[in-house]
Amino acid sequence: MSRRASNNRIRGPQSALTDFLASNNISAAQISADYDRRRREAQEQAERDAAANGTIAEEEEGQQDDREETALQKKKRKRAEEKALANIKESKGQKKQKKGKKRDPDEEDSGVEFGMYTKSKPLPGQQDNCEICEKRFTVSPYSGTGPEGGLLCDRCSKEQKAQRKKEEKVKKQAVPRAKRRQAQSNILDGIISQGPPSLQDLCIKTIADNVHDIEEFGDLPQRLLKPLSQKFSKRRVITSRILDLFLRLKQETLVITDCGKLEVDDYIKMFSFVPSMHTLDLQNAGQFKDEVLDYIMERNVPIRHLKLYAANLISNDKWIEFFSKCGHRLESLQLSWLDYSMDDNAFMHLVQGCPNLKRLKMKKCWQLGDLALGAIQDLKKLEHLSLQFKDSTSASNLVDMIAAIGGNLHTLSLEDFHNADHTVLEAIHKHCSQLQKLRFTENDFCTDTSYTALFTDWSNPPLSFVDFSSNRSVDYNNPDGTENAVGLGTKGFEALMDHSGPGLKTLLIPSCRHIDREGLANAFDGRKQYALLRKMDVSFVKKMDTPIIAGVFRSCPDIKHIVAFGCFSVSDVMVPKDVCLIGVPNAQDAIEQEGTYDFDMIRAGLGAM
Repeated sequence: MSRRASNNRIRGPQSALTDFLASNNISAAQISADYDRRRREAQEQAERDAAANGTIAEEEEGQQDDREETALQKKKRKRAEEKALANIKESKGQKKQKKGKKRDPDEEDSGVEFGMYTKSKPLPGQQDNCEICEKRFTVSPYSGTGPEGGLLCDRCSKEQKAQRKKEEKVKKQAVPRAKRRQAQSNILDGIISQGPPSLQDLCIKTIADNVHDIEEFGDLPQRLLKPLSQKFSKRRVITSRILDLFLRLKQETLVITDCGKLEVDDYIKMFSFVPSMHTLDLQNAGQFKDEVLDYIMERNVPIRHLKLYAANLISNDKWIEFFSKCGHRLESLQLSWLDYSMDDNAFMHLVQGCPNLKRLKMKKCWQLGDLALGAIQDLKKLEHLSLQFKDSTSASNLVDMIAAIGGNLHTLSLEDFHNADHTVLEAIHKHCSQLQKLRFTENDFCTDTSYTALFTDWSNPPLSFVDFSSNRSVDYNNPDGTENAVGLGTKGFEALMDHSGPGLKTLLIPSCRHIDREGLANAFDGRKQYALLRKMDVSFVKKMDTPIIAGVFRSCPDIKHIVAFGCFSVSDVMVPKDVCLIGVPNAQDAIEQEGTYDFDMIRAGLGAM
């Protein structure tokens, strides 16, 4: 090639390292050859030293010695390395060409130039230090790799493999987040199940998952329609089309627990499809208006049991008309969250037009007051009464009402009657002799002495349901209360358990903070038995601790559900099977703890208490 041709040859850009080597007359190929030669001589020297000494390096942990590479193996290994290096160079060249860049003639040498400064891993048969324990060992093809890329001895390799298997096993056993969340939701709702779900639950879940593909329920029994409605309501899928699945010609009961997406025409459709309806239970019925009651009165629908939640758009005049025309058939009326209508005047017409009422529930009805309490005295057939008014009422009106109708009551629920005093509890003690359910909550007027007198020598049979939630003093300047505790205290609690303990099924005493530890320990000492008690709420009863909770398990063999929020002395409890303990304040644990221990085991473990 002539000098002119040589000068006209076009060259691509060169790296700074390539220019430096060329200017100092240094050949990258010569450097690579010298490096390979020194490495080969060092390996041969090691082989001669090993042969002269007659010893071969031993592997740690009593493993058999690894054999040196033979010449044939060494030749094959070098050939494989050269082939791999050629493949890498070729792939790099193809990538460069795809990007439209011209290759540098000296680029091949640059890879070698940088590679010679990288420390290579020892080959099988050579010695190295373990990355973890730093002991000297002979490298084998099965040596593991440490966290930072170094090699590991045989012992550390085995420990690393065992640790990885353990982590993989734990990862496989982890419960999916969606299932865990559903399980915790069920427990908080009081649904406790051991083992797989029942066939009925699986069928209900399958229907709920495919609700938009279902055309009709067929001959599904009525007892399954309510759990289906609850499942649909939880998912907020009840629309006009889904409502049609619940409507049948000969149906007498209709329960829809979420009517938030229904319109006026949908409510009218209920009675046109089911003209013989006797029981109607609608929750979140915001669009249940005057037009619906007009249709009921025009078609003379024989409703005997009516339960409406948040039906705020019905006017007082329409309620009065409805009670006048259809009230004589009503046996049960339950209305909640009425802030627009149902005043004292409408309630007076309710009492006059519904003489056959056996169950009356008026909760969160903001326009009712003392006049309503006076009118209830005329409902002589009442057996179940639940009241919760917003306006303040006088204790004397409550006493007169209980004196008039208390003898026939099986259920008495009085919530948020803040002015009720000891005379109300005395009236209950004197006039109520058939109560099974008693709720008296959110009161800071009655003292512990009043509750003690209520249950002392009471002619009423043992109660099955008791709710004394938040009956305590709210004086923040004196949080421990006065000498005669305001609310349910120790003596009142002991009198309650002595009177109703054998028949109790549900006991709710949250925030009754004046019950001391001695009273709780005496009630749940393991010797006294409450065979029917299944549910308890002792949240924010500050003297509740671990031994007392353990005593509950011993004294209540059928207990299923215990709520203990704010009980900071409860921890590390062995919860029996089929029992759910909710609210134990351990930061590292879930809010709910589902039992896994055998009850006999717990009895044996706590026998010495």
